[in-house]
Amino acid sequence: MMVKQCFAAGVCWTLLLGCVFAAHAVTFEVTEGNSTCIKAELNASFSISYNTTNGTSVTVFALPSSAAVANGSSCGAAGVPPELLLSFGAGHMFSLVFSSDGRLYRVANMSLQYNLSDTSTFPQSSSAGVVSVMRNVSEISARLNSTYRCLSSTSVSLDAGVNVTFANVRMEAYMTSANLSKDESVCSADQTTTTVAPTQSPKTTAAPSPVPPPAAPERGNYTITNGNGTVCLLALMGLQLNVTHFSKSRNQTVNEVVNLQPNRTTASGSCGVPVATLTLAEDLTNLTFTFTLNSTTQKFHLSAVSVSAFWSDMTDRFVASNSSLDYLQCSVGRSYMCSTEQMLGVVPTFSINTFRLQLQPFNVTANKFSAAEECRVDRENMLIPIIVGAALAGLVLIVLIAYLIGRKRTHAGYQTI
Repeated sequence: MMVKQCFAAGVCWTLLLGCVFAAHAVTFEVTEGNSTCIKAELNASFSISYNTTNGTSVTVFALPSSAAVANGSSCGAAGVPPELLLSFGAGHMFSLVFSSDGRLYRVANMSLQYNLSDTSTFPQSSSAGVVSVMRNVSEISARLNSTYRCLSSTSVSLDAGVNVTFANVRMEAYMTSANLSKDESVCSADQTTTTVAPTQSPKTTAAPSPVPPPAAPERGNYTITNGNGTVCLLALMGLQLNVTHFSKSRNQTVNEVVNLQPNRTTASGSCGVPVATLTLAEDLTNLTFTFTLNSTTQKFHLSAVSVSAFWSDMTDRFVASNSSLDYLQCSVGRSYMCSTEQMLGVVPTFSINTFRLQLQPFNVTANKFSAAEECRVDRENMLIPIIVGAALAGLVLIVLIAYLIGRKRTHAGYQTI
């Protein structure tokens, strides 16, 4: 295998965690013989929390222009997936492993190896040696024979306290030529519309046809930890995604309901004040919840939801988002609970059905839920039997009083003269 590295002009970008700039978008190529199989133009930066002699510190550094394609890179073979492996600095390595289902390709695995013995990158580190972190990633995906494009800054959490942020990305795997395809699969962050228009016109103008909904979803248990490994967000819930999209097989617009499957879903996110996020990724579906804390009222709520999905019957990727929501309100220091099924409308073409939900995005202590505040629907469902019971008790009391009065009058009619 032969590897090649080159450079392309890029634009400067800034990380939220610090002023880290990449002056160039570095282009990496993996070739085999005279054929190129992977090509990636990208800016990347890493944020890593590590222990020091004085406590905990966070280092943020960019992927340098001197990064090189390592010999472990591969175009793939029988049982071996394609891989782009980069080496840089004093013993640091970054890897993207790809997979394909014949219709789409995606980054199936992302890993980082960093060397704590590199004192220039990790000053005053209390540990030495190499640390490896890894996670399965499904949000980076594209159609075969197209270029994945994402100019927006996007972050991926590899582990507690370890994040990689990308910007100005143009990348393609399973390439059929040496140049990136002009056909682009654009990431959800770059798409300005709430939904993707169908590539063909439906034959009917009738209302969207419903697809039979699945059974109630399995309840998933999702946990997010902060930089020191402490649990900072808890969520226990079953989720259904209700999407209106154009169906290829039926050649018309349909309403489809799909369950999120916990055993195939990975959770990532961030904890902070006043914003915390939870991202759930299952195959080619990515769902992000944003929670906001109001310091004045000392209540939190679900303030934003975004979704990106590419199901088998869709003509193109479905994207929707809304950042002005006000759902799931609860007092800080408590957990929100709702056993009753709820429908959370996001946009006209997308909503979420929740089942047996309990969550706490702030002030988690001892890695468990705090006392719960029940949703209004649950409270009303409990109140109805109480009201009915009280009404029946009142009715029985009225009947009993009427009976006693009637009996007293009867006895009064037989008094001795």
